[in-house]
Amino acid sequence: MFLNSHSRSVGRNSASRSSLLRSKSYALPVRQRGSALIIGVFVITVMFLLASALINIVEDGDTGLTQEVWGTRAFAAANSGADAALAKLFPLNSNVGTCLASDVWTPPDVIGFHACSVTLTCTAYAVDTGTGVVTQYSVNSTAVCESGDTRVSRKVEVEARGL
Repeated sequence: MFLNSHSRSVGRNSASRSSLLRSKSYALPVRQRGSALIIGVFVITVMFLLASALINIVEDGDTGLTQEVWGTRAFAAANSGADAALAKLFPLNSNVGTCLASDVWTPPDVIGFHACSVTLTCTAYAVDTGTGVVTQYSVNSTAVCESGDTRVSRKVEVEARGL
């Protein structure tokens, strides 16, 4: 009989504990409502930081692509300027032209050369080849292409010999 009364008292204590736990579990969400707000603000802040980082990455890629396109245009303009200088220096009638110390080549009015300017320099010097002295020419072509804040410059150097 002692055991039965003891088990009954334990049973009563466990029943009272479970009812106590139920009442506490009902009260916990009321006390924790503010934590969801803090977590929400934290998640929104993290998402904002990720979005701003992604925008910066895309913007940097766009700027790099623009500079690459204008750099290619400037390089093509510098090559064309060097070709024009060599065509003046070595015309088709086989007489060597004059090497101007400084000259400006105006690119044709086409889309690829839009907003580009080309400056040419030519230097003539004598080279002893062992069998005689030969005149050698160094042609430098510098192209500058610009649009708004973007300014790109490319330089091409060509050396040629006259016989």
